[in-house]
Amino acid sequence: RPGVAERLGLGPDECLDRNPKLVYGRMSGYGQTGPLAQRAGFDLNFLSLTGALWAIGEADRPPVPPLILAGDFGGGGAFLALGMVSALWEASRSGQGQVVDAAIVDGALNLMAYTYGNLEGGTWNPERQSNLIDGGDWRYCVYTCSDGRFVSLAVIHPKFLDNFLGKAEVQLPVELGDPADVGNWPAYRQWMAQVIAARTRNEWVELFDADDDCVQPVLDLVEAPNHPHLQARESFTEIGGTTQPSPAPRFSRTPSEITRLSPSPGEGAGDVLRDWGFSDADIARIATPVTATRATEED
Repeated sequence: RPGVAERLGLGPDECLDRNPKLVYGRMSGYGQTGPLAQRAGFDLNFLSLTGALWAIGEADRPPVPPLILAGDFGGGGAFLALGMVSALWEASRSGQGQVVDAAIVDGALNLMAYTYGNLEGGTWNPERQSNLIDGGDWRYCVYTCSDGRFVSLAVIHPKFLDNFLGKAEVQLPVELGDPADVGNWPAYRQWMAQVIAARTRNEWVELFDADDDCVQPVLDLVEAPNHPHLQARESFTEIGGTTQPSPAPRFSRTPSEITRLSPSPGEGAGDVLRDWGFSDADIARIATPVTATRATEED
């Protein structure tokens, strides 16, 4: 939270005084300034202020928490990393460091730039589930199969829709009206739900497996590592019996790799302290608080 680093004597002013080229990154929920800067909160609270949470989910139900993908990771960590890299690049040329203020609310808002742009341009409806890519359009939805599993359908281009209708051996129920009319989307969603519910997920996958039909199975967390495409790309790495996503993106000349399991709290603290210039005697003296102390909720 803003002010904690200063209380510890590790604020940006102290650090930049010692090294003017330093790039100092700060990530918080609401940012370093503003009325809510000192307010406690979590990912869901931050997304609540941006419009992002409102936009996700079905029209007649509460918004759906998108894990912590759009807030902590996408709006927070990713923007902090981008900001740090950008500031380091600038510092290598100017010789001057700076502070990077990465607020999760700001990052999440930037992730919503496409949506806000369309809203301002009159091509996005404020109501949830009434747009092309928010589950409103019946051609861009997740549907339930006969076995209770799901498939994602993204046949928004005419050729993909034609391919789907041909392979599924169904015809559009034109009596429902223009399928591109937003007012008719709910009726067409009900019709498509009945079509998809006639087969199991694997039957749909087998039917569309060989062509560009924009139909894919919705895999759970256990199934995903076993998908042939992800296995071929080695998208998961197994170390010590633990399976985890492989590094991304891929670098052609300097590929990244995972070589060990994530450290437990305090593991490797001695090596870090030695890198910072602490002696073994100093490390022995402070080892217990370094390995056992946990941040308080306030910090």
